[in-house]
Amino acid sequence: MTENFVVGFTIAVGGMGPAIAIGLIVFSTIQAMGRNPEASARLQTVMILGIAFAEAIAIYSLVIALILKFT
Repeated sequence: MTENFVVGFTIAVGGMGPAIAIGLIVFSTIQAMGRNPEASARLQTVMILGIAFAEAIAIYSLVIALILKFT
């Protein structure tokens, strides 16, 4: 029971940070595109790169949760 709670808590906390970060990245990019539509292509590229880095943190927390679950 306690082990399952720790695994669930690990993935929950590890997923909250990247979710908030991705929301802020997309919000800021859309706001910047509204202010300067000519830079949309470059902004979109940087946004996708930022989302990938933020999502990597969630994947790391998933890996840690799986290690905790199966050891």
